[in-house]
Parts: sequence; structure tokens; C-alpha cells
Amino acid sequence: MATINLESEEGRLEVLERMLTIREFDGMAGDLFADGEIPGFVHLYIGEEAVAVGACAALDEEDYITSTHRGHGHCIAKGLDPDYMMAELLGSTEGYCNGKGGSMHIADVDAGMLGANGIVGAGPPIATGAALTADQKDEDRVALAFFGDGAVAQGQVHEAINLASTWDLPAIFVNENNQFGEGTPVQKQHNIENLSETAEAYGIPGFTIDGMDITAVAEAVGEARERALAGDGPTFIEAETYRYRGHFEGDQQPYRDETDIDVWRERDPIETFKNRLIERGELSDEEFDALHDEVEEMVADAVEFARDAPDPTPEEAYEDMFAVTPPEIERYANSPRADGGAKRGDHQ
Repeated sequence: MATINLESEEGRLEVLERMLTIREFDGMAGDLFADGEIPGFVHLYIGEEAVAVGACAALDEEDYITSTHRGHGHCIAKGLDPDYMMAELLGSTEGYCNGKGGSMHIADVDAGMLGANGIVGAGPPIATGAALTADQKDEDRVALAFFGDGAVAQGQVHEAINLASTWDLPAIFVNENNQFGEGTPVQKQHNIENLSETAEAYGIPGFTIDGMDITAVAEAVGEARERALAGDGPTFIEAETYRYRGHFEGDQQPYRDETDIDVWRERDPIETFKNRLIERGELSDEEFDALHDEVEEMVADAVEFARDAPDPTPEEAYEDMFAVTPPEIERYANSPRADGGAKRGDHQ
């Protein structure tokens, strides 16, 4: 996805559609998980849409991103196809990772999406590596890492920021502070008022912005990208946002009050941006409803596509593991059991 110009009416309508797509896709994913159609765990991005879409709107198609376990929004914001995403969630061979990654591990390297990740704080080191690659190849591209407030306490995150700042790499670190690290409020995780203060230790700019405002996110990331491409190194951006759903689907959420969600919903990124466009005369309620209907149909089509796509065979369990398959894996692959192992004696 190339840079989206939020100064244009066309660009503003495009980012609204992308936020709507994330909201509808994840709402559907939650329903399918509750019905038992999606295996594993599902972590939804509902409420945080402005961060992913605003950040990716400021990026070029050639730029890299790394994601988190809550990665559906990042994927859609970077331009990935909901059909193949939904197929991945349902474990189909038509998914981005042939159904082997599932919800937490969608990746499309060709699109610059270097992968969602179930390991807390694993994205920043990968992004720093991608930024190093761009630097060594003298390419005009940046690498942006999304990571949560809980990840700020992970050592590998600090190692990644330290290396990127020391070598002035073209990296952008976007902290999605959704107020909870799993079930722990952010105030009980850290001894600083704003997580962006972390940047001071590395001598790089750090900003705290309204993550519910897509324009604020796009502007901050756009400025950070310009700085990175100018050779001035990385930027740390804390986007304050809020997840409406639990840490995972099925989370009973004893750690928060329902009234807190209502307060944040008053700043809902989709509603506030929609109302802004209506005030500008660029959108009507009827046009918004029509757009919403189109998005609903798109997601429904994605579900149908995923349901019709074939499931992987047992033999495929050993594919896509190594660039060159070791002999012992070949022996397992040639004699698979229903549980994925090899028949007795075949591994000897």
C-alpha cells in the first residue's frame, strides 16, 4: 500500500474504509472463534484501528512493518487481502502462510509485512534488522515496529532500540499503549508517566500522541519517516489507544470496569473521523451506511472464500519448514501419522 494522502478527500475516505474493514473483520473473527470455526487463540484489534491505519498511511509500499499477536489490523492497514487473511485464520491452504500460522502469525514479506508474532516484544528486533538491511543496501525504505505497552518491559525491545539509535538506522518504533499488558494496567507496569520517555535513554525523539486520532498518528509517523530517511535515526512514538475487547477472546476481564470502555468509546476512532468528514461535507450518513454495507459484504465474501478453500493434508505438515529439508524430516514426511508424527520404526 502506497502512502495515503490524508490532505485529500479521496485519502480520507480510503483510511475510513480501512478502519471499517478492520472493525468488521475482527468482529467477524470473534464470532467465528466463538462458534468454534477458528482454532487457537484470537486477539482482536477493535478500538485501536486509528493506530495501524494512520501509521501505514504514512508509509510507502516498499516500507517494512512488524506486528504483534494482535496483528489483524496491521495486516489490513498494510494492504493485505482479507480473503487470504480469513483463510489463514481458518487454517486453509489458501491462507498467507498456507494455514500454518493462524491468527497470530500472518506474514506477507512481498507486501512488507514481516509477520505477526506471539512473542511479546519480538517485533522491534526484526524491524531493526530490516532497517539495517535497508541501510546497508542504501534503500529509501524504513522499518516500523508495532509493539504494546507490556513489551516496553522486555529486554529485547531495548536492545533493538539501542542498536537502531546507535547506528542511526531508518526505524520507527510505534508503541500501542492500549492501557493493559494482558490484564495488568499500564500504571502498574512502568515507573514513568509516558512510555515515550523511554526514548531519552537512547538520545532519540520520543512523542506521546492521541492514538484514537488517525490524523495525529499519520502526521507523527510521517515526520518520523522523513527523519529516518534523512539519516537521523529512529523515533519512538507512543500512541495512546484502547482495546474494547479482552486480551483474548474468552477473557473474562476482571481487571477493568465496563464504564472505562464507555469513556473511551466516546473517542471512538471511526465515529469521530466519520463525523469530521460529515462536518467537512465530504460524507453523508447515507454514504457512510453504504460504505459500511460494502465492507460487511467484503468480509462476508472473505468468510465464504475461507470456508470453501481446502484444508492442508497431513503430508503438508513438513513443508515450508526449511529452505533445504534435512533427511530426518524427509523420513517423517514420507510416513506421516494422523497426529503428525512418523510411523513406528520409520524414524530409525
